[in-house]
Amino acid sequence: MDIRFSGFGGQGIIKSGILIGKAASLYDNKFGTMTQSFGPEARGGACSAQVVIDDDPVLYPYIVAPEILVSMSQEAYEKFIGDPVKGSIVLTDTDLVKPATIRKDVKLYSIPATRVAEEMGNRIFANVVMVGFFLSITRIISLDAMKKALPGSVPDRFIEINIEALERGYNFGLELLEKETSTKKA
Repeated sequence: MDIRFSGFGGQGIIKSGILIGKAASLYDNKFGTMTQSFGPEARGGACSAQVVIDDDPVLYPYIVAPEILVSMSQEAYEKFIGDPVKGSIVLTDTDLVKPATIRKDVKLYSIPATRVAEEMGNRIFANVVMVGFFLSITRIISLDAMKKALPGSVPDRFIEINIEALERGYNFGLELLEKETSTKKA
């Protein structure tokens, strides 16, 4: 599975890619690689993390056309929305990404990740909210594996609040999928 996390520097985009790869390869018996790219500015510039997750060893760590695109900024969305293959999943932060046009050949899901993090007391947790959302929508990695990946990836004193952020994003995704299923049945 080829995945691109995108946004701007300071949002924890690279950390999201690291967490996904760590959870998959260390705690979900999969193989994973991650590459990253930054704009010329450290904070505020465009950045992305490319993650490849597979049941078999990853032979080529770079992605050309992701099957999952996560965009947490308007600039990132506009830059990368043309890349996903037909049938891909696109995840966005509702408050930061306002698609002018939506591709009909991809499945778009949105969460107010930054707002949820702000409600928790600090927008710095928005990336972890998005990772939880990613887990519930894609089902590529288990929530349990991600919880195991947090220690050593975030400071010990922030593990509990990161788990809360993860669960909030995850539960938001489950509720969204449930609404989608019940709407289709109606």
